[in-house]
Amino acid sequence: MKYKGKVEYAQARKIRVRNTRLYRLAHWPIWIGVFFLAPGPLTFTLFAHGFTWINSAWLAVVLAGTGIAALRGRLPGAEPGPYILRFDEDRPNPLYRKVCYTFAWNAVLNYALLNLAGLAIAASTGVWRMKQIYTYAYMPLCAFILLLGILGKLPRVGPSTKGEGTERRYFYGSVWAVTAAQTLLLVLWKTMPQALAQERTGSLLKLCIFAGVLALMGLAASRGALPRTRPILPGELMVSD
Repeated sequence: MKYKGKVEYAQARKIRVRNTRLYRLAHWPIWIGVFFLAPGPLTFTLFAHGFTWINSAWLAVVLAGTGIAALRGRLPGAEPGPYILRFDEDRPNPLYRKVCYTFAWNAVLNYALLNLAGLAIAASTGVWRMKQIYTYAYMPLCAFILLLGILGKLPRVGPSTKGEGTERRYFYGSVWAVTAAQTLLLVLWKTMPQALAQERTGSLLKLCIFAGVLALMGLAASRGALPRTRPILPGELMVSD
């Protein structure tokens, strides 16, 4: 289907050859979140039972690892200067970008798919199986996503940065959709009356809202109506985060 949404032109974008310290620092929490969410079953216990010493230990490891990578300029957005300036240039995609964006895709896709499956099961059977889903399904799905990343089959994870002008919109569109849907689901989980939440009606309501937000945000992203979701057409130079 031919794209009919909004676009950006590379020559109209302001060129940035250096990243400020504040800009680099602002990207660090993003990657802290990405890698902190990597062990899904551990994250599930965090929401189910609260912060434990294991969560604290893992957070310390993530803080140290991402902090060192950020100081060395080996986190996307935390480099001294943007790696990509000409989006249609066939330039090698650095290993750190491949690793970071592969784990980012896992955080985006894995949780959304498992929560969607859990809501669908609860709505259809009236029984919550989230613990079992995260215990048995998270790691196989994570392994599959990581394999796609190793093979370079995910947007922004390929061997070349040539398709960056289009691939970035798939990534950010997915992030917008999943973040909005997951946040709203968390609000419903915390605020919905307990009696309703335990009924199939409550589960069906959460399922419809969750799926609806995913669909609406995905549609908006596909039309370039959300930040960083417009394709960048060939031209002069551009800067990519």
